[in-house]
Amino acid sequence: MPEITLAGRRIGPQFPPLVIAEIGINHEGDYAKAERMVRDAAAVGCECVKFQCHVVADEMSPQAKSVVPGNADVSIYEIMERCQLTEDEERRLKALTESLGMIYLSTPFSRAAADRLERMGVCGYKIGSGECNNFPLVDHIAGFGKPVILSTGMNAMDSIAKSVEILRARKVPFGLMHTTSMYPTPPDKVRLGAMQQLMATFPDAVVGLSDHTLTIYPCLGAAALGASMLERHYTSDKSWPGPDVSLSMNPAELGELIKGSRIIQQALGGSKGVLPEEQVTIDFAYASCVTIAPIKKGEAFSKANLWVKRPGTGEILAEHFEKLLGRAAARDIDPDTQLGWDMVDAG
Repeated sequence: MPEITLAGRRIGPQFPPLVIAEIGINHEGDYAKAERMVRDAAAVGCECVKFQCHVVADEMSPQAKSVVPGNADVSIYEIMERCQLTEDEERRLKALTESLGMIYLSTPFSRAAADRLERMGVCGYKIGSGECNNFPLVDHIAGFGKPVILSTGMNAMDSIAKSVEILRARKVPFGLMHTTSMYPTPPDKVRLGAMQQLMATFPDAVVGLSDHTLTIYPCLGAAALGASMLERHYTSDKSWPGPDVSLSMNPAELGELIKGSRIIQQALGGSKGVLPEEQVTIDFAYASCVTIAPIKKGEAFSKANLWVKRPGTGEILAEHFEKLLGRAAARDIDPDTQLGWDMVDAG
C-alpha cells in the first residue's frame, strides 16, 4: 500500500485519515489570529495545520494587480500583500504548532517561498492546485527530497501525470489531493469519483480530498471511499473577514470531522460472516424449534404442535423447522420444550 510519513505520522489507506486544517491566509496577516487558530485546532485534537507561504515579489508579476479572484473584490496581488507573514512570524507559528504536538505544513507559492520553508526545516511540502502544472516549481520543491502532497484542482489527468513523473524521478514519497477549485464548491461538483480515479491511475500515491464545500459531509464521504488525507479551510471565528472564511470550518466542525473520519476508517473493509463476538447476541436473537402442544411418542410434528421461538439456545434452530414437519416424535414431549435431535425419530 502507498504510504508517506510526515514528522513520524504515517499516512496511507491502512491508517486513520490525516485531517489537515488549512488556516491558509484566514489570519489576513494578523499573527495573533494565526496563533489562536493553531491553539484552537490543537484543542479539538487536530494533527496538522497548514498555512500558505507568500513572498509576493517572487510570486507574482505586476500584472497580478489587475486580476481579481472570484471570491474577492480586490486584486490577488493586494490580497497577498495584506496576508503575507514574515519569515520570523512563520518560524514562530511552526514552533508553536510543533510544541502542541501537531504537524506544520505550508504551501509555497514561489521558489523564494519554498526556499524559506526549507530553511525553516519543514517536514514536507503541500503544493497547491495552481502550481500542479508549474513543473519548474514542482521540480524545485521535489529537489529537497521531502514528501510532497500535491493538490490537483484545475488540472486534467495529463498535467497531473507530468507532475507525478517529476515526483517519481526525484524519488520522493507523494500524495495527491483531488480538488475542485470553486469557492465554495457545490456538492454536485465535488466528484468523489475523480478521487477514486486518482487512486486507480496512480497506485503509488497516497490519495485524499481537499474540499471547498460548506460542510464536512463530502470529506466524510471521501473517508468512506478510502481517502487517506482530508483537507478543509479552517478558522477560529466565522465572523472574521477573509477571502476563505465563508467556506471554512470552525473548531467544532473540525473536531467532528476528525472524530467521524476515524470512525469511518475503522469501519472499512472486512467480509460478511459471523463474528465470535456476535455469539452473545445469537443466544437470545436466534429462534429454536419449540413444542407448542403436548406430543405423544410416534405423533408427527406439525405446525399445530411445533413452532419457532427465542432464545436460540436450543439444539435445533429455526432453520431446520421445515425438515421436522411430518417426522415422528421419539418419545412423549411436554409443551414449551426446546426440541433436541434425540426427541426426533431417526426413521
